[in-house]
Amino acid sequence: MKTKFLSFVAIAAIVLGVSNTTIAAVKDSAAANNKSEVSTVLTNVSKINKIEVRGNVEVFVSDGSADQVKVYNRYYSESALIQSQNGVLRISSFADQKLVVWVTAAQLTAISAYDNAEVKSFGKLSPIEMNVTLHDNAYAKLDLDGYSADITLNNRAKADLTGNINECNLKYDRSATVNSTDFAAGHITKTVDGLNVNTNEDIAVL
Repeated sequence: MKTKFLSFVAIAAIVLGVSNTTIAAVKDSAAANNKSEVSTVLTNVSKINKIEVRGNVEVFVSDGSADQVKVYNRYYSESALIQSQNGVLRISSFADQKLVVWVTAAQLTAISAYDNAEVKSFGKLSPIEMNVTLHDNAYAKLDLDGYSADITLNNRAKADLTGNINECNLKYDRSATVNSTDFAAGHITKTVDGLNVNTNEDIAVL
């Protein structure tokens, strides 16, 4: 089912109560690709607990009471794939035009991104536990407020982290980039290039 993009944004602002700034971010990402873009709602998804993203893809992730996937370009006619199987939502596209997707999940516990893929939280994510793994040149901008998080950055991956986590394991290569100025953890274990940097820190700001 396809609806005009502007109509979707107006409805989302009322029903979800998300900020105008966040809505604009999704709108601008899709509009930059094609001003006549439309959104497609995928109905054959359920019980998403992990998202895997590959290629030239930008994914916005939000908490919600029901799982839903919205795609902001005609991905069926491009070299793109969105597949949901056994709780894993796989999103990939290697076309020149960026594939923009908004995923709402009720029980998301893991995110993996590869290549030049980008994953951004759409509002605050509040999982009991979250596992985030970034590879290659992948990028994540996540606002987390939960109990535990395992965050791993390999290669030249980048992450902007905000929020609060009680228990956090942070692992990254020296070639990776982590911005955690506004990210705090009650207890943090940090590993850089396989070497433990610090443990058992109370109310640690990374």
